[in-house]
Amino acid sequence: MSDTNFINSIREQFPILDQKIYNKPLVYFDNAATNQKPIRVIEALDNYYKTINSNIHRGVHYLSQQATNAFEDSRRTIQQFINARHSHEIIFTRGTTESINLVASSFGKKYLKEGDTVVISTMEHHSNIVPWQMACETYGAHLKVIPIDESGTIIFSEFEKLLDHNCRIVAITHVSNTLGTVNDIKKIISAAHQKNIPVMIDGAQSISHIKIDVQELDCDLFCFSSHKMYGPMGVGVLYGKEKLLNELPPYQGGGEMIKTVTFDKTTYNELPFKFEAGTPNVGDAIALMEAIHFIQEISYETIAAHETELLEYATRELLKINDLRIFGTAVHKASVISFQLGNIHPYDVGLILDKLGIAVRTGHHCTQPLMDFYKIPGTVRASFAIYNTTQEIDILTEALNKVKIMFE
Repeated sequence: MSDTNFINSIREQFPILDQKIYNKPLVYFDNAATNQKPIRVIEALDNYYKTINSNIHRGVHYLSQQATNAFEDSRRTIQQFINARHSHEIIFTRGTTESINLVASSFGKKYLKEGDTVVISTMEHHSNIVPWQMACETYGAHLKVIPIDESGTIIFSEFEKLLDHNCRIVAITHVSNTLGTVNDIKKIISAAHQKNIPVMIDGAQSISHIKIDVQELDCDLFCFSSHKMYGPMGVGVLYGKEKLLNELPPYQGGGEMIKTVTFDKTTYNELPFKFEAGTPNVGDAIALMEAIHFIQEISYETIAAHETELLEYATRELLKINDLRIFGTAVHKASVISFQLGNIHPYDVGLILDKLGIAVRTGHHCTQPLMDFYKIPGTVRASFAIYNTTQEIDILTEALNKVKIMFE
């Protein structure tokens, strides 16, 4: 069992948890949507605007230099955090969604043509479906989908069939935001690379749970968001191998991404600035660095052990409730449980849980094709983080039993 004093010491760093909702202690189980922020992250953002707020890179004055140094320190911290080879392989974006849109737009412009295919999976978030659909529509390419089995596990033999001479890229999630399935992305990357096909990984749901080493994985592109790893909203990262990023055209035009501009021709800046048009989200990028320090000080091993304990305990306790069905039963799972409670609509369950102080997510979780696969309208999703406890899970199970009685 996790050390209660240790978990309590972590909870004390999250001021938002120390409040009541409808006169009930807050139980926050919506971490897959966004997790809460420790005070050190909040203070880092606050301190930026209080002390060094300035535009970066182009200023010669003191504040601009200080802001530039802190911003680039964050880039180097992220490089080391995911073990990228170069800091210029780290591109700041607004989040995973913009990172994927950047890749789909720039990669499509450079490489997609009529008859080509892009391979994704059944469990993808809309953010890793729609941008590729748009690119395919623009260039006459086709979207191919890897099937999954009932447990929510990719059928690898079917995936291999899609790696034909028409496939230009594989874009796949590391961890399903709905099912919690942890895909064997190293195996997926290896299979694609045997056919010289690049792979982009949506790491939005894995970055706060699993230690990422992009060189060890050998992925070509990796995307993630700050707000799902204890950092602020509005900033994210695209990692890409230097060679591939150099080959791709810019995603947006404007300041910072240029070398020279005349009315006849513009030449583009070097990496990473080629993909960072306009004023970046400096304060949030700096606060993201503090979130990384928070994770590193706790350690991924500690986080994984605690979240695994929560997942196993919650699975065991929830399955004691009659007519509760869990979706996503893969062998390797992150700390996410999606379920239905009998024939009660997920929205109704979520609404009552909210009145009892419990925050969960309900609906299709931006995975409508996955809901279609299971032939359901949606689920209730409880997702856990380092600050959650088994006592909170007990509160959830007790509340769900109350919901059942209300609908009998």
